[in-house]
Amino acid sequence: MPEMPEVQGLVDFLGRRTRGLRVTKATVTNIAALKTYDPPVEALKGAEILGVTRHGKFVDLTARADDDELHLVFHLAKAGWLRWYDALPATVIKPGRTPIALRVGFDDGSGFDLTEAGTKKSLAVYVVRTPADVPGVARLGPDPLDPTFDRDAFAALLAGRRTQIKGVLRDQSIIAGVGNAYSDEILHAARMSPYALAAGLDDAEVDSLYRALRETIADAVATASGKPPADLKDAKRRGMQVHGRRGEACPVCGDEVRSVFFADNSLEYCPTCQTGGKILADRRLSRLLK
Repeated sequence: MPEMPEVQGLVDFLGRRTRGLRVTKATVTNIAALKTYDPPVEALKGAEILGVTRHGKFVDLTARADDDELHLVFHLAKAGWLRWYDALPATVIKPGRTPIALRVGFDDGSGFDLTEAGTKKSLAVYVVRTPADVPGVARLGPDPLDPTFDRDAFAALLAGRRTQIKGVLRDQSIIAGVGNAYSDEILHAARMSPYALAAGLDDAEVDSLYRALRETIADAVATASGKPPADLKDAKRRGMQVHGRRGEACPVCGDEVRSVFFADNSLEYCPTCQTGGKILADRRLSRLLK
């Protein structure tokens, strides 16, 4: 799933390429992906792109049509991606026979497709007058790179939460933009078990986790910056220390990176760095082997 650094990379790229352009085409080919109907998607035609911003994992293209401000907001979900074209293909898209969910064209001939692989379709597209009209945006927690999100603000979010820290980091209503992959990387950098309880962390552990959160995300955003969409996924994979590296050697200590599998995903960790050498139970119960 694209997470905050890759989404920021898309935002930076689209901002450079689309600002000042006018929309000539906005074609939805998977009607299930379109989550709003007022304003209609057709209202984007002729609108000028004013800028592109990010809300957590949501991309927001701000446009002006006549005197109205519109927002094309999308979330790529687990298997979605954006494909950019300097010259948008002229081929006719046949609904139901393509991975393309949305095609957008601009008056300089460029454009992009939103695509989604697999059979489980979760990619979401919204056309709204304000981003707050998107339910997922409205309930987002603070952005981890926001200058106001300091160590004390982070500690306040953790206080009293008897929830495993892996789940806290992934909860978009608590912290916006971090998902499965970067939560693994943050916890590895903090040398912390994914099963540690948020409320049980002492001051030193909160300090370490906050520092790991900020540095891991900031470094990943810097890596994604300036890259075209086609290069962002590979850049993400190359930067991972433990996520997606089951069976490989931990780059810090050399121990074997282990996995715990769940219904629709997995987590990766280093026993030596994070759990005092203990192997986490590889079953659908979240506890350490005794």
